[in-house]
Amino acid sequence: MFFLSFIAGILTDRLGLRCITLVGGILATSGMLLSSFVSHSIESLYFTYGIMFGVGAALAYTPSLAILGHYFSRYLGLVNGIVTAGSSVFTVVLPVLLDYVLTTSGLVVTLRVLAFLSSFIIWCALLFKPQAPIEKISDKRDCTSVMKSLVNVDNWKRKKYVIWALAIPSALFGYFVPYVHMPKFIEVTFHFKSNLPVMCIAITSGIGRLVFGYIADLPGVNRILLQQISFYSIGILSMCLPFAHYYGLLLTFALGMGLFDGCFISLLGPIAFDLC
Repeated sequence: MFFLSFIAGILTDRLGLRCITLVGGILATSGMLLSSFVSHSIESLYFTYGIMFGVGAALAYTPSLAILGHYFSRYLGLVNGIVTAGSSVFTVVLPVLLDYVLTTSGLVVTLRVLAFLSSFIIWCALLFKPQAPIEKISDKRDCTSVMKSLVNVDNWKRKKYVIWALAIPSALFGYFVPYVHMPKFIEVTFHFKSNLPVMCIAITSGIGRLVFGYIADLPGVNRILLQQISFYSIGILSMCLPFAHYYGLLLTFALGMGLFDGCFISLLGPIAFDLC
């Protein structure tokens, strides 16, 4: 999903936000729906759930943030916070909903429910109306000039952008670890199963996206410094997790991680617009 974001960005610049989001929505929905028919075959799911849905999500994700820059500048941080807060809400709601559907109706129905939810990307795409014109590539230009127009090399001449673009993926190597391993950690340490800490992260992340999105728009606020502080805080709290021998302390760490997670997510779009 994220690895193909740069390709999604190039296609978005050339073919338009609405077109690429629409294709992404159709791919993601089709992949999830097809998964329900081949749920017995892990090899088939590699393609339908892994590749089809993943590529579709990549094509839809990048334009969903890029469209905001067409309409907002003064309150871009808050707008990003509001838009991305939706993922926090669904991170809280979906585990409960999907667990119920999975238990009562099975995997096939669960995948079809997810396909229905994915279909909303298609309807959202139809509402996208970019304010900036799409740059057309002339057929008469040579291969080198075409490649330069596709890949904006000027961005990579900006030292701040290069450092930021390399630092973000490096930091993300540790970012997802708590999300993936938290349930198993709880099971091993406290001898019961619970999704509550992950839900706590999602709840405070939603709050953080709104709060820090607003703060990022205030005059004189350094958005990059704010994001750096959030990353350091997430890192320190992640390192504290193995020492949380009390469940209440674990929840406290999770709430703190979520708050700074919201800061990190809400500032991705505004910082990209600031640097480029």
